[in-house]
Amino acid sequence: MLDDFMVRASLAGIGVAFAAAPLGCFVVWRRMAYFGDATAHAAILGVALSLAFSMSIFVGTMTVALLMALTVSVLSGRGYAMDTLLGVLAHSALAFGLVAVSFISGVRIDLMAYLFGDILAVSRGDLFVIWSGAAVVVTLIGFRWSALLTATLNEDLAYASGINPKGEQLVLTLALAITVAVAIKVVGVLLIAALLIIPAAAARPLSRTPEGMAIAAGIIGMLSTIVGLRAAFVLDTPAGPSIVCISALTFLATSVLRGFRPQR
Repeated sequence: MLDDFMVRASLAGIGVAFAAAPLGCFVVWRRMAYFGDATAHAAILGVALSLAFSMSIFVGTMTVALLMALTVSVLSGRGYAMDTLLGVLAHSALAFGLVAVSFISGVRIDLMAYLFGDILAVSRGDLFVIWSGAAVVVTLIGFRWSALLTATLNEDLAYASGINPKGEQLVLTLALAITVAVAIKVVGVLLIAALLIIPAAAARPLSRTPEGMAIAAGIIGMLSTIVGLRAAFVLDTPAGPSIVCISALTFLATSVLRGFRPQR
């Protein structure tokens, strides 16, 4: 069955959506959209370092994404405006990554595949990495779900409950780094943040509980993957961007639905 590239692509996209759904909800709740974008942009520097030192792309991108997220967390409390800090770090990391790739000799690299993804070229080994990473992310967030919700709702309440909000932030940072590392093959650096944010945002009007929103985001992400791949096949469009476009249309539909819902 896995010899069919469309089946492998679908499984890869579903795996990424599975990981991105609960994490994306926290990104939306905490208004961390730019934080996720900065972490994703740093992944291209991880790709360059992985090629330079002949190590796994997954390890390189996850390491750099984690370092970027930790750097933002440390510097955010030292007088820097968050939007300025994220803008500087995100674009700097992307620029340094692109420059670093140009210095690597003897290695042929399809840079567009890392920028926009190449889900149709996913291999069995990639599937193992994607689903292993997704399982780790879901397990990590599921294990800390209550603590993460409390820390997201109110830091003072978290402290009163014996929860360290900064520790929970590190949990999200680690989950985000893993998700970026496994998603880069599917949708690429420039679209990872979209896959995190849009399904969660689309699920918000449909949900009454945090758990319901996470489940709805996962369903929307998975359906967007399947429909987006089908649309790309029929219309001969790029697969990764097509998936994000379907997610965006879903967000538009749920937003319109929310506008017609009677106010209470």
